[in-house]
Amino acid sequence: QVQLVESGGGLVQAGGSLRLSCAASGRTFSSSDMGWFRQAPGKEREFVAAINWSGNTAYADFVKGRFTISRDNAKITVYLQMNSLKPEDTAVYYCAVRQGGSWIVVFRRVPEYDYWGQGTQVTVSS
Repeated sequence: QVQLVESGGGLVQAGGSLRLSCAASGRTFSSSDMGWFRQAPGKEREFVAAINWSGNTAYADFVKGRFTISRDNAKITVYLQMNSLKPEDTAVYYCAVRQGGSWIVVFRRVPEYDYWGQGTQVTVSS
């Protein structure tokens, strides 16, 4: 059974930092693409960042320069380092994994990901 377990969310003041982690288990994900999405109340789930099998990354414009995605294939874990957090970053953050791995393309759309974590709440106070 596939499991994605997120951790690292919480409450932080504007300008602060958080590091999210997502550990995958249940199948071999070392060659899979992995990503982070978020969903604020009343809004659709949106792309935040992704990293493909070869290590290429992509970011939403609103997090460029503030967030960094990375992965540890030995631990089958993906991380999201979030710096300079803003109140508008408040949302539930979801880890996602694709069944396949891409060498060049970094996928950004919700339907392109096959497995999802339960989400972790990030709240940024002003």
